[in-house]
Amino acid sequence: MTKPHAIHPLRIFLVSALLTLSLGAWVVSTKGAAALWLFTILVILEVTFSFDNAVINSRILTRMSKFWQTLFLTVGIIFAVFIIRFVLPIIIVMLSSGHGFMEVVDLALNKPTLYSATLHEAAPIINAFGGTFLLMLGISYFMDREKDIHWLRRFEKYLSKFGRFENFKIFVMLLVAMILYGTAESAHREIVLVASIIGTVLHIGLELFGDYFSSRQSGTKLLVGGAAFASFVYLNILDASFSLDGVIGAFAITNDVLLIMAGLGAGALWVRSITVYLTRTGTLAKYRYLEHGAHWAILVLGIVMLVKLYHIELPEWFVGSIGLIFVATAIISSVLEKRREDSVQ
Repeated sequence: MTKPHAIHPLRIFLVSALLTLSLGAWVVSTKGAAALWLFTILVILEVTFSFDNAVINSRILTRMSKFWQTLFLTVGIIFAVFIIRFVLPIIIVMLSSGHGFMEVVDLALNKPTLYSATLHEAAPIINAFGGTFLLMLGISYFMDREKDIHWLRRFEKYLSKFGRFENFKIFVMLLVAMILYGTAESAHREIVLVASIIGTVLHIGLELFGDYFSSRQSGTKLLVGGAAFASFVYLNILDASFSLDGVIGAFAITNDVLLIMAGLGAGALWVRSITVYLTRTGTLAKYRYLEHGAHWAILVLGIVMLVKLYHIELPEWFVGSIGLIFVATAIISSVLEKRREDSVQ
């Protein structure tokens, strides 16, 4: 049993708080006090966009050994801050603009306005890939015939029946890719089709990769070795799918790439701390519908990313609140359900 002091919130969130204060001090010393407000907004933006991501991460982390949990929370944060929030957008700009890597880095650091404009031009790639991947994640969760707990009972129970057909979710996602190809702007059709297929194939590949190693250690409670590595890769790709849309949204707040890295990086630290808290306190077991709410939020966020292909831009505050609304509602439903069961006993 975990010792009480090991799950004290202060112990879990202290490092994130200290690093956030340090980054805030750096922002003030290098960019002035006015930039601190933008830094704070970026931190909040990242946490609200990725809160439901923390719920999904905690579900997977509970099955991973302490070594892999530590790796995700240490090495993983370096990957999340530097690779996903700096290098990956640069690579996307490279692919969409034809510029070299160092040329794009120069744009990011010295010509942020031009870099921001170029990144926004690459938005169809990001939205098609991220939207498809998140949609596939949500569909895979609800179209599961072995799923026996349902939050939105009739609807979720109905969706779970489709899990009997192994290829149904692949059929749905290929249909989505065809619809996107047929309805997106002609200038982006091919790249949208390729990005959406890559998102689908990547999710299927990660599932197969994880299932293969999990089946080889079916007798063990915790994932280790290849199965843990597959989960580690899956968690980081999931984080990338959530974060890319946030990176684009961050440029609506400021064009300063280093400030964006600092703000979103600090937010990522808090999301990791929330993940640890949910994992070590067993919150998913306590609130039975919490995971359901997170996956509904993921489905909606995937749809939001896809409709952006048609220039339907919802306010950032609304998109960022979707996850919190679903998760909060799921928690309330869980508490009410528990009270109802206790009153019957």
